[in-house]
Amino acid sequence: WFIGNVDKTLQGNLTDEQRNAVAQVTQPTANFDKPFYMLLIGSDARADDASMGQRSDTNILVYVDPVQNIVSMVSIPRDTMIEINGNTEKFNAAYAYNGPASAITEANELCDVKISHYAEVNFENLIGLIDAVGGVEVDVPERINDPDAGNIVIEAGPQTLDGEAALVFARSRAYADGDFTRASNQRLLVEALINKVLSISPTELPNVIQKAAECVTTDFSSTEIIDLALRFQDGNITMYSSMVPSTTAMVGGVSYVLTYQTQLEEMMAVVESGGDPSTVNMVGTQADIRQEQLDLMGGSSVTYEDGTSGGYGTSSGGYVDSGYSDYDSDGYSGYGYSDYSGYSDYSGGSGYSDSYGGGSTYSDGSDYADGSSGGYADGSDGTSSDYSGGSGYTEDSGASGYEAAPEA
Repeated sequence: WFIGNVDKTLQGNLTDEQRNAVAQVTQPTANFDKPFYMLLIGSDARADDASMGQRSDTNILVYVDPVQNIVSMVSIPRDTMIEINGNTEKFNAAYAYNGPASAITEANELCDVKISHYAEVNFENLIGLIDAVGGVEVDVPERINDPDAGNIVIEAGPQTLDGEAALVFARSRAYADGDFTRASNQRLLVEALINKVLSISPTELPNVIQKAAECVTTDFSSTEIIDLALRFQDGNITMYSSMVPSTTAMVGGVSYVLTYQTQLEEMMAVVESGGDPSTVNMVGTQADIRQEQLDLMGGSSVTYEDGTSGGYGTSSGGYVDSGYSDYDSDGYSGYGYSDYSGYSDYSGGSGYSDSYGGGSTYSDGSDYADGSSGGYADGSDGTSSDYSGGSGYTEDSGASGYEAAPEA
């Protein structure tokens, strides 16, 4: 009765159709005598924004080797450009199509793997999950004071995070590189959670799993979770962490993350060999961009960060840079934070002006490469905007981010 009840709880609120869809796109392991992949999905539904629950805000591909005691995590940037049913989307929008099955399908295709299992945690449930294991030990890289992520200030350095603090740590993206640092923090949190679970006495594991089952949805059974944990407790675990090699681009006024396919293939080969994916060169060139993404963007010219012209993009403007800039273009207004990383030139030709001021006007009056003047003006509510010469954009809560405003 106990096991059956916990297993039912672990199935979450998925419909029969969604569970069947997951079963069709995964290849469950018969046992744990060889490596397998799983996908960790995090959604961030807010009580005041129902639309946010329709996306997977966090996606981490995890290589699990119970024989060699290796766990390797590779984050998939949520704004990664993909194609779904003929539509250009961001990776986090896949979840809206058919729940976790769609996210798994896209991860399989992007990374050329076959995922066996998945686990999903809603960020609000993260509090209960962390508290269920008694908190986690994390070496926080830098101080976090981000009211949009929560009302807790987290100092830098090693410390025990309870559920509330862990939620702030996982949510905050008030960093110069926006979502890249947040993704790194989320992997640190997962690593800390794994270490904590593995430190729990085998006799206490069933009780902990029973509590955790209320916070997690997965296709693992409770006996499989216990079996896997006991296998890793038998030896010293090695954990690696990295991100899909990527860059960013403005395409039709929308920010996307583009994948360096050559470097990703090298990274996945390292993962498969049990190596450290963070040793792979993350920086590529235009020639390394994933072909599917080039096809989606069409053939219009683009001016890059270094001033060179490229052959892809859906508009004559735009740029690709070597870092990640989170333009909050996917409609997640609930964070209240838009990181423009000091870029005020969206036409790609007149350079960059660092004018980020936490809500102030961006490069008001600056001249653009096309001869127009103006710039991006951040309205008092943070939603109105004007790109180069008055082509207005309004924030859309859907998957496509900023959409062109109707002409007057």
